[in-house]
Amino acid sequence: MTDTTAGAAARHRLSRAEWRVIILSSLGGALEFYDFVIYSMFAQYIGASFFPAQNPFVSLMLSYAVFAVGYLARPLGGIILSHFGDRYGRRRVFIATILIMSSSTVAMGLLPTYGQIGVTASLLMIALRLVQGFCLGGELPGAITYVVENAPRHASFAAGMIFFCVNSGVGLASLLSLILHETLDPAQVAAWGWRLGFLFGGLCGLGSFWLRLSLEETEAFSRLREGTSKRPFVELARSRPWSLIVGIGALAATGGFNGLVFTIPTLFPAIMGYSPLEAIVAQNILLGVLSVGIIAFAWLGDRVPRHYLMAGGTLITILFSHAWFVAAANHSIPLPVLGVIAALVASMYGGVFASIVADLYPTRLRFSGVAVSLNISFSSFSGLAALGASGLAKASGDPASASWYMVVCAAVTFVAALFVPRYAGHIGKD
Repeated sequence: MTDTTAGAAARHRLSRAEWRVIILSSLGGALEFYDFVIYSMFAQYIGASFFPAQNPFVSLMLSYAVFAVGYLARPLGGIILSHFGDRYGRRRVFIATILIMSSSTVAMGLLPTYGQIGVTASLLMIALRLVQGFCLGGELPGAITYVVENAPRHASFAAGMIFFCVNSGVGLASLLSLILHETLDPAQVAAWGWRLGFLFGGLCGLGSFWLRLSLEETEAFSRLREGTSKRPFVELARSRPWSLIVGIGALAATGGFNGLVFTIPTLFPAIMGYSPLEAIVAQNILLGVLSVGIIAFAWLGDRVPRHYLMAGGTLITILFSHAWFVAAANHSIPLPVLGVIAALVASMYGGVFASIVADLYPTRLRFSGVAVSLNISFSSFSGLAALGASGLAKASGDPASASWYMVVCAAVTFVAALFVPRYAGHIGKD
């Protein structure tokens, strides 16, 4: 092997230190996202316990609304926490968010029900969801910023690992839901079984907090010294408005897709007649394939233009989403097979969107830029996915009408992908 070839090979290998940072960052992200989405896995039981109504569908919709509240808290959390991340360092925010969020998850698992303490239970559940959303608003942007600055030559793969583990966290939540539904009868799950998901995730998150204490500040931020922005959000809004627009758009398809995937166990039984067990099994298969696909396309994103992958995946989604939902509604293709197809297509943009957005902003504004882009987009497109899709299906009387929500999200990202090359190129160069 020549020196040139050896050097090229070394550039494509992650060092031991880079692997350590990526794994610890991704592990925390997985557990925090588990904590956030476990709510959706048991939304029907939470609705009955904390938001009771005579019509079960109304109770479920109220529970979905509180799920959306968590997303709506994310932009504020992202702005505030990223301010401190760009002003004083990524590490401090990174550690604080997982501690607060994990503690909130444990509290949700121990919360008395409406039948025990009345409307106070409903208000406390809403408050804890707000805390979770606030913290997650800084967690994922912090994780993305941290890993791409520690491994700028492998930014796509490093950021892809974050979302591989995020999906693994969702998969873990879905797997636990499956186990509980298999081992407990419905009355037991409704009465207390759903609480086990919150307690398990919260305690694991507290363990991840301890592991994160060993992480150090990124070299890119340390080099800034006195060059940090005193008002990063204000500077971002004034100097990078088009980057923000492109960043928000680039996340829309992933946001909409994730929002729908998280609610498969409750949405598909409610509007398409699947049993909860059928929906959970399909969700687990989808998440497993999606996780592997994200890693594959993230790896490819360090070798080919990332916006090509994003544009290709969203174009396929635009063209075939309705046919996918028709097949699901008619039960003409097994739901697990449809899940595999959806996961492979979503992997194309799901594997590269994080590195694309991180590359839109210079180091002094990166945490804030990623936080604002991610949280506005996910709050808009992911947080309202269940309400939007179920509302479309209910209003039209056709379950396949839920597809138009995904089509709109994909169209927004396709347009954003056309503008990405104009703004990319900051990681490792400033």
